[in-house]
Amino acid sequence: MIGTEDKVTNTLSWKGIPYAKAPVGDLRWKEPRDPEMRPEPFTASVFCEICPQYTDHDADRTTPQVILGNEDCLSLNIWRPKSREDKLPVFFWIHGGGNSIQWPRLSWLDGSVLANRSNLVVVSANYRLGPMGWFSHPALRSGKEGDERTDSGNFGTLDLIKALSWVRDNIEAFGGDPAKVTIAGESAGGQNVIMLIASPLARGLFHRAISQSGVVRAKTPAQGEEHVNTVIKKLLVRDGSAPDEEEAAARLKRMSSEKIARYLRSKSAGELLELYPEGPSRGMIDFPNWFADGTVEPVGFYAAVKTGNYNKVPVILGTNKEEVKLFLLADPVFAPEVASGSIFMDLARGELYDLVARYRTEGWKIMAVDGLARIMRSHADQPPLYTYEFLWGAGGMEKSVIPFPYGMLMGSCHAMELDFIFGTEAASLGGFAFDRQNRPGRIALSNAMMTYWAQFARTGNPNEDGSFLPAWKPWSNEPGAPKGILLDAGFTDLKIAMSDRELTAEISKKALAAEPRAAELEQLVGMPPVKKD
Repeated sequence: MIGTEDKVTNTLSWKGIPYAKAPVGDLRWKEPRDPEMRPEPFTASVFCEICPQYTDHDADRTTPQVILGNEDCLSLNIWRPKSREDKLPVFFWIHGGGNSIQWPRLSWLDGSVLANRSNLVVVSANYRLGPMGWFSHPALRSGKEGDERTDSGNFGTLDLIKALSWVRDNIEAFGGDPAKVTIAGESAGGQNVIMLIASPLARGLFHRAISQSGVVRAKTPAQGEEHVNTVIKKLLVRDGSAPDEEEAAARLKRMSSEKIARYLRSKSAGELLELYPEGPSRGMIDFPNWFADGTVEPVGFYAAVKTGNYNKVPVILGTNKEEVKLFLLADPVFAPEVASGSIFMDLARGELYDLVARYRTEGWKIMAVDGLARIMRSHADQPPLYTYEFLWGAGGMEKSVIPFPYGMLMGSCHAMELDFIFGTEAASLGGFAFDRQNRPGRIALSNAMMTYWAQFARTGNPNEDGSFLPAWKPWSNEPGAPKGILLDAGFTDLKIAMSDRELTAEISKKALAAEPRAAELEQLVGMPPVKKD
């Protein structure tokens, strides 16, 4: 296989390597199949096309979203240091984007800096997105023995399992150690990490796991069927087969399973995606995914974790201090004030913005980190589990190290940590948050985080012997014992320390109920009221 050399980062890379056949034609909505053997060496010098999705036209992040991509997209990319060293730990990155877009784009989130700085083999993979990746309907199921994986509807999850199988079988040829594979991801990528932890089909394919801001929201096959029926009705109206959705529903009832399957497969990926309104968050669409099918994923995720029926490996779970600020920017409650700049003029509205961000983010942290950590750590055979909270940029207008106005509007928001993990400057949100003044502190924090992440990938323990960094102690369920590490930096200095604080829904609800504007906050945050003592 022919790759390329990057003399700036002193790395070798191979891009666009197919790990499965193109999921097109009869293979659409099927379990991924092994790729075809090639008679000649494969030139792996360019990224594969993105999977079909709403995305920024011509990679311009400021223009309206359009539908781009190709269903022939199941490929992965590899970076490694330019050296003769082998048996290097493998860092398998799963991108975020709500499982409906690829964000950040792989061409932005280059793995070369991390590979060279941390002496890792870095792998990133495409996987089917949106209705191509998660689509569950009786017409697409055979019900036959041996077809349980295809019948699951979890095609994007199956793609990741297939990519990990490819890594197990082939990564040694690139200097990687198939016995030291760390799966890591952010947002939907973090959620996919958790679902791989839960999936019996992924057992033995990875040895450590890092979930950054990942929350599990599994759906039932029945919810999947209801969604697909809605899609079909909209398609029938759009192509003129029915005058309205009421008649389309009647027509759908008369269609056989074979006819429904043929009809769905006759539509292009673009025709299917056009039925979904482009979301305010970089084009992400709303659709059900992670079906609790009983084969790819357990019927009950939390029941499986509580009983210890999951893949037990060393784990890192973490969130950012102000996760939801990235989404509050487009929230109808605040968007007009953000766009006009009036939110900076009204102190009460600015305070409300911060409070809504705080309490919504606390709910995120409880689900993604503290609640899950407590359950997993209750098992004696669960290896050490570490948690973090990323605080860089938090503090609002007066205290944030991020330049105005982004210090208040974005702060330590969702995905802000990505440039720190990969050692990049603007692959994620650094283009808004980074400047010369905050560079010394953020570079120090980035180096610290890359050290922690790489050491975890090497050993399952983020602490490096002889390091000047504070010890990152594992989570303990004991009261007052260490819970997680706080990752922060000022303009020039690191601010890393352990915390023994555990957040629960009850603690957060009581704190919200004690706020002077509790009634307004409860409505905006979406928490049920808590009775005051």
